[in-house]
Amino acid sequence: MRKLLDALRSAPKPGRTLGRLLGLGALGAVLAGVALYAVAYYPLMEATNTTEFCISCHTMHDNVYQEYKKSAHYTNASGVRAGCPDCHVPKQLGPKLYAKVRAAKDVWHEMLGTIDTPEKFEARRWQMASAVWGMMERTDSSTCRSCHAFDSMALDVQDRMARRKHESAAEEGKTCIECHKGLVHKYPEAPTPAAAGLRGSDPPAVVSGSAPG
Repeated sequence: MRKLLDALRSAPKPGRTLGRLLGLGALGAVLAGVALYAVAYYPLMEATNTTEFCISCHTMHDNVYQEYKKSAHYTNASGVRAGCPDCHVPKQLGPKLYAKVRAAKDVWHEMLGTIDTPEKFEARRWQMASAVWGMMERTDSSTCRSCHAFDSMALDVQDRMARRKHESAAEEGKTCIECHKGLVHKYPEAPTPAAAGLRGSDPPAVVSGSAPG
């Protein structure tokens, strides 16, 4: 680092001015990126990555949050609670950013009035849940696996059904969400073929990263 600073301070040699400018530009870009991450990105990401933030709109608070409070993810014998981000926001930076962008659609449709009543929410629950299930399948249930893993399960203390299901799932390479749909939130009713045929005239469906799962 000392040599780099000395080189930047020294008088430019013929033909090296452009290289020095490029070097200074790259260094400035790196420093600006670090500052932006520390001052803006990280605090904003953390502030929006809490259960309290997720349920700050009445749609989420009055619907899926009430279901979540009745689940084992909220209250259980071990006293470990999984919040909204634990299940709906991946830990890795890239997937986390993608999930945040997708979740912004919830806010947009709340503003549009697409899901702002229990009736409207229920009418689109299947579409929202299906979007979340699809995302989880594509990521191999990465958020589930941040807490659960086949190789850390004590299968001998599970009941016969759970043990058999988990053994076969591990052997067949299945992902968690294939069997655990509707675990925390109410399992939605699948639309009938007739209803699906009328969907074309509906407002855009909510495709969210934080909708019912």
